[in-house]
Amino acid sequence: MKNYLKSMPNEEGFFGKYGGAFIPPQLEKPFAEITEAYNIISNSSSFIDELRSIRKHFQGRPTPVYYAERISKMVGGAQIYFKREDLNHTGAHKLNHCMGEGLLAKFMGKKKLIAETGAGQHGVALATAAAFFGLECEIHMGEVDIAKESPNVSRMKLLGATVVPVTHGLKTLKEAVDSAFEAYLKDYENSIYCIGSVVGPHPFPALVRDFQRVVGVEAREQFIDMTGELPDAVLACVGGGSNAIGLFSAFLDDSVKMYGVEPLGRGTEPGEHSATMTYGKEGIIHGFKCYLLQDENGEPAPVYSCASGLDYPGTGPEHCYLKDEKRIEYVVINDKEAMDAFFKTSRNEGIIPALESAHAVAYAMKLAKEMKSGSILLNLSGRGDKDLDYVIENWGYGE
Repeated sequence: MKNYLKSMPNEEGFFGKYGGAFIPPQLEKPFAEITEAYNIISNSSSFIDELRSIRKHFQGRPTPVYYAERISKMVGGAQIYFKREDLNHTGAHKLNHCMGEGLLAKFMGKKKLIAETGAGQHGVALATAAAFFGLECEIHMGEVDIAKESPNVSRMKLLGATVVPVTHGLKTLKEAVDSAFEAYLKDYENSIYCIGSVVGPHPFPALVRDFQRVVGVEAREQFIDMTGELPDAVLACVGGGSNAIGLFSAFLDDSVKMYGVEPLGRGTEPGEHSATMTYGKEGIIHGFKCYLLQDENGEPAPVYSCASGLDYPGTGPEHCYLKDEKRIEYVVINDKEAMDAFFKTSRNEGIIPALESAHAVAYAMKLAKEMKSGSILLNLSGRGDKDLDYVIENWGYGE
């Protein structure tokens, strides 16, 4: 896949047949302006220098790669390593693209950042970026997720953001995106919509990927430095897919197996999971074409996951393309398996992972046994502080 990153997406924002920009006519000009501005700053040495300085002195990058020795011994087989994005400032990978989007907004002269959030990590990261750059911030969040992720709601408000509860539909991530888009439509001259993953209309799938590439670039170099070779397998959880594509992008030219781990939730019945790549088919949602979980009328289907950041009926268009190209294999982990990994990681490594990340740990534990030897590198995309109230209420302390 040589020169892949320079050729994908094409000028219209397509990764093969996925992606694009299916947006209302009134948004065509604002999105074209965002594309033009991004193309300018992404090739500007002063912008790149400023972003590097922010990553080092504000975010605390690079985050380390960590050998999970006790879990590796427990499960047997391949050795498991974590890329510790939970140690990135604000506790997840989301700040990587939010600081970039904040810089973009500053360059464009915008006054407000608007976004959706599911688990709240993107909302916290964007509120952090807004505070850093002196901008207003408006975060749309479903009422169900507000109840599940109350610590992150408090953090957003402390950082100065306005949190807008979304009360229609399932009151989760899909509806939050709908609401944020509507708010942006009303005020696109003064604001910028900062999408929280590698989804949405062009240029956001590419823009967010490029800002998240730092995860994979660091991890690849660190892993070789630690072990003298590349990992045998690389994996990450996939909802929209930003943490995963950030890691995967650095290994596309290598002979490394890659796995995207989806949430199977409570089972295979419609509405009981969010395993889009496994059970979805081509469709359009929120301005882009992707694999999509759909009801009998072709509308986005109800979805569920214990991890609020994974309960989205679509997936980033680049993931869809890489699935069709058979470069990445997409697999599933259910709630029970994710919770088991959550407690094992907490007890045996002293790391409380986000429920999203716990899906990746759970599959790594399965895969390690199957592989019998070799190494696995996974993206521990966030920390689990945000999930504690929900976990304890529903699962206790795992005893």
